[in-house]
Amino acid sequence: MQCRMVELRYKEVINICDGCRLGFVGDVEVLLPEGRVTALIVPGPCRFFGLFGRGEEFYVPWECIKQIGDDIILIDKPVERRPPYQEKRKRRRGGFF
Repeated sequence: MQCRMVELRYKEVINICDGCRLGFVGDVEVLLPEGRVTALIVPGPCRFFGLFGRGEEFYVPWECIKQIGDDIILIDKPVERRPPYQEKRKRRRGGFF
């Protein structure tokens, strides 16, 4: 199968370890002297309707890719899930601020 890098952006990345949909390919890491693809980079999920940026990116090494299909890329990589960030509020005593 022959595929251009532009076409990779329209392929969804799915982890076969847990069936999780990571998202679409955002970038490709290439080793320049050899012209060899070393990894795919998938942007993290949006935070609060996209107003506060995105979460951490998923870095998928080329060795973890099991199959590239017409519309999806199957990977075999355990992904660490972190609990959502929870900010601790400090109580202020006295005054309005």
